Amino acid sequence: MRPVTEPAAPPLSADEEALVRTLARVMTVLPKLMDHDLRQDAGISLTEYTTLMHLSEAPDRQLRMNELATACDLSLSGMTRAVARLESDGFVRRIRCDTDGRGWEAVLTPEGLARLEAAYPTHLRSTRQRITDNFADFDLAALTRALDRVSCPGTTPI
Repeated sequence: MRPVTEPAAPPLSADEEALVRTLARVMTVLPKLMDHDLRQDAGISLTEYTTLMHLSEAPDRQLRMNELATACDLSLSGMTRAVARLESDGFVRRIRCDTDGRGWEAVLTPEGLARLEAAYPTHLRSTRQRITDNFADFDLAALTRALDRVSCPGTTPI
């Protein structure tokens, strides 16, 4: 029995190739640029900011560690390290899950919320400068739908 093979796809056009290469560069460079802006102007990393942001939006300002890791697109061990740093600064605390006693939840402290609020103007400025201002002439809803299809093919966007 021969393996089923798909017919060869046509090569990318010059515009398609340019899009793919630029998107790859954006995926690599943009987080570094935003992290730099936050560290330099607000004294917080992008990972720490994102962690605090997701906790601030969660019911009771707390999430199970695995849910927080998923929301921040980090491994559980990476999330554990990030939360440990935030916990040592008093911005987050960890508690045992009420429902099963095995898992842990991260809880945003009042100091963590204040830290997030203090960093927000820097994050907003960086987001506008590095992302949204560059798409002023685009249909943002259509662009968002297209990027959602890229990042979450066949699923509901995260």
